[in-house]
Amino acid sequence: MSQLDWIILVVTLLAIIAYGLYKSRTSRNLDGYFLSNRSMPWGLILLSIMGTQASAITFLSAPGQAYTDGMRFVQYYFGIPIAMVVICVFFVPIFSKLKVYTAYEYLESRFDGKTRTLTSLLFLLSRGLSTGISVFAPSIILSSLLDWNIYWTNLFMGGLLIIYTMTGGARAVAYTQQLQLIIVFIGMFLAAYMVVNMLPANIGFADALQVSGKLGKLNVITTGITEKGFNWSDQYNLLSGIIGGFFLALSYFGADQSQVGRYLTAKSVKESRMGLLMNGFVKVPMQFLILLIGVLVFTFYQFNNAPVFFNDVQVKKLERSVYKDSFLLLQQQYDNIAEQKKATVTTFAKVMDAGEIKAIDESTIELQSLQKQSDSLRKKVKGWISSKEVKGDDNDTNYIFLRFVVDHLPAGLVGLLIAIIFLASWGSIAAAINSLASCSMVDFHRRLTKKKDSCEDEYRLSKKYTLLWGVFCIVVAMFTYNIGNSLIEAVNILGSLFYGVILGVFLVAFFFKSIKNSHAVFWGAVLAELLVLTVFIFTKTSPPVFKMGFLWLNPIGAFGVIFFAILLNKFLPATHPKKEIAPV
Repeated sequence: MSQLDWIILVVTLLAIIAYGLYKSRTSRNLDGYFLSNRSMPWGLILLSIMGTQASAITFLSAPGQAYTDGMRFVQYYFGIPIAMVVICVFFVPIFSKLKVYTAYEYLESRFDGKTRTLTSLLFLLSRGLSTGISVFAPSIILSSLLDWNIYWTNLFMGGLLIIYTMTGGARAVAYTQQLQLIIVFIGMFLAAYMVVNMLPANIGFADALQVSGKLGKLNVITTGITEKGFNWSDQYNLLSGIIGGFFLALSYFGADQSQVGRYLTAKSVKESRMGLLMNGFVKVPMQFLILLIGVLVFTFYQFNNAPVFFNDVQVKKLERSVYKDSFLLLQQQYDNIAEQKKATVTTFAKVMDAGEIKAIDESTIELQSLQKQSDSLRKKVKGWISSKEVKGDDNDTNYIFLRFVVDHLPAGLVGLLIAIIFLASWGSIAAAINSLASCSMVDFHRRLTKKKDSCEDEYRLSKKYTLLWGVFCIVVAMFTYNIGNSLIEAVNILGSLFYGVILGVFLVAFFFKSIKNSHAVFWGAVLAELLVLTVFIFTKTSPPVFKMGFLWLNPIGAFGVIFFAILLNKFLPATHPKKEIAPV
């Protein structure tokens, strides 16, 4: 990066930290540290919800996901608007009425302590692991730009995040996310503008979409239906997005403390609902535009030479391996195909403008053929990188957008976009660690300790739990390097292993008032979790026993809890909660 990029990067990050510290002044107790004294307006709730969900992974990995797999990932978000309505009607009033710190407090009054503990534990496990993956995302940037060791980079980045999160609490998180998202949206808009602006003079935005569409990247809606029927192993399609995405979103926004903690800071039920509903309204278009940037980057590389593999660290390892000579020959083939693609795509653009149908079809067929050849060579390189001789990470999806930014964008804008990825990371990770600390403090420490702590003591203990979870997330980040998926996929797969079960417990609590046997719900959740993990393992065997996309794990978990709870409720000895609070 240039000196200007470094200045913009450092100044932007320091400004955000200073602003967060300035806004972090609040009462030194749990209400102030975790819930900002329940004083936030809906606008800040909206930005905090979006900032918590839109991590560095969103802006780093999503464009790469679109580059490799097209726009169909956007279907994953189709269930969010429906989930927001359900949460506003059923979840928000209960949490607000009870004045809870965490969502899981309600489960003890509805069932018992062990059900609350199990559900909170599942949250801590899933959110702690996924936050560790999120810590890894900005580490990719520094290690790539500065050629730093990825493990030392994780320690450096994680240390900064711990200091940032421990200092401010929920209030600092909410206010800094407001400023962060403004900068993020400006930066991403500039990135999209620059991609189109750097295309050849006679190629505009519409032409870029025509090119990417012919090469299968504008696959916004896919049904998942093939000649053999519905393809259950298809990760992203309309049905899995609406149904599986709905259950995942319902659990994430309704039962994940990292999000529940955002709208519990609202000053009224109305403000919470407004923030959630507006999130449902803007999330799909926002994600669509982020993915579209990846598609535009793909089009850019039809007119310009693309790296055969976007992670330069792995390429250097390959160049030092036994595959060195083979790789050099393959690189020449890849460059030759790139030159042919430039000529073909230029011809394609001309015949599109002229409306020559026959020539358009011929150019399309040739372009698709060349793209298949390029993809074949990339696949061969990935095979070499993952071989026992190289032992590298063969997934470069997370590096595609970063490599484009560093290689092609002008000085100044590079620094801003790198800052954006840091800001998105800090906002989401700070909120997640804050929620992990709140659950540890409220759902475990407060309940299990015999000592009665003062408000000041609880405030200090909460900061210590924040530190411990920050360290845990750094440790997880250390094992994320060869994860095998794009980061955005990895986080969502991990969530799907637990979120359905967590949601199922809340659905039983809200809608199955005849089930009062806490043992039935507890063991129903345990059996449902075992079912989800078993199904997932069987989808990963070779060959897979089940062919199923990960989004379907969410309804399996939710309905599994309901089924087992109803079944066990008939056979296990009856129990009664200490105090039952009905939904409002």
